[in-house]
Amino acid sequence: MNPHAPLIIDVAGHSLTTVDRQRLAHPLVGGVILFGRNWQDRAQLTALCRQIKAVRHDLLIAVDHEGGRVQRFRTDGFTHLPAMATLGQMWLRGPKAGEPAGAAALQASNAATAAGFVLGAELRACGVDLTFAPVLDLDYGESSVIGDRAFGRDPRLVTVLAQGLMLGLLQSGMGHCGKHFPGHGFVKADSHLAIPVDRRSLKAILAEDAAPYGWLSASLQAVMPAHVIYPKVDNRPAGFSSRWLQDILRRRLGFTGAIFSDDLSMAAARQIGGREVSFTEAALAALAAGGDMVLLCNQSVVDGGAPIDEAIDALSQAVLEGRWQPSAASEERRLALLPRMAAPDWDTLMVSERYMQALSLLPG
Repeated sequence: MNPHAPLIIDVAGHSLTTVDRQRLAHPLVGGVILFGRNWQDRAQLTALCRQIKAVRHDLLIAVDHEGGRVQRFRTDGFTHLPAMATLGQMWLRGPKAGEPAGAAALQASNAATAAGFVLGAELRACGVDLTFAPVLDLDYGESSVIGDRAFGRDPRLVTVLAQGLMLGLLQSGMGHCGKHFPGHGFVKADSHLAIPVDRRSLKAILAEDAAPYGWLSASLQAVMPAHVIYPKVDNRPAGFSSRWLQDILRRRLGFTGAIFSDDLSMAAARQIGGREVSFTEAALAALAAGGDMVLLCNQSVVDGGAPIDEAIDALSQAVLEGRWQPSAASEERRLALLPRMAAPDWDTLMVSERYMQALSLLPG
């Protein structure tokens, strides 16, 4: 077993190069995040996942695949899943003629579980292990980067529908990660491009945006914090704040699963304590704050992947110099995200009763 493999990196193309294999074999690399550029068709994706597992069977293969506008694979048999807001709207609609009270909520809950199963089963059939979903942010109607990715505005509705989605993912064997703790929906700025600041009090955030994390603390496998600054709690973005990750998420809300950083190449991830930092400094800060794994995305296509090599070398040097101590507990959390059941065969999945029932429950 590796002492701790916190780096989740990307690869450039449809198949692994020799350099990709060398990077993935490094003991500090714990997984791969896939993007649209890694997709051609199902056969190619399946072959790529097999190549990754051939390097190291314990590498975690992850993707941002939520449904709606955030769905990396959309063709060659993949179901185009609805935005999560569609499920929230199902819940809130009034009863149709002859329906009992609560029928809409029940249908929405079943649809969420069905969406999770379809999403997870299709990804698992191609060899993917984990999706960065569900989105637990609340939709205040202000954030364009969240918007219809959220189930809705009410934290109770978000919690129930997210739990349904997570159940479907669990039934399919797919790992999941709730995001973006403690909440990204209140701020307008896109953390990919700027540094969002949420000036509400801790009491207000816990009562609203962070509430689903407490209610789902026994169910969530992993959590991704937001690259948002909440200055009334800490002057660092949540993903670099031990106050948020250890004092609040772990101790106060009782979460015991894995913590992923959001993408360290995002603009908001490179500003810590009022200054711009390197990828490695950001990675070390996220790990020191209580994170288990850090995402270095879209860097295999920059200068031949030089930022990835620099991060691996710098993190290795930090270990040698004693500036970062690998965590056995973090490695256990990473390994716990690997699938515990065999991936289904695609053709068998397509005609299975469970899969066909799930498709019938999705909103049209």
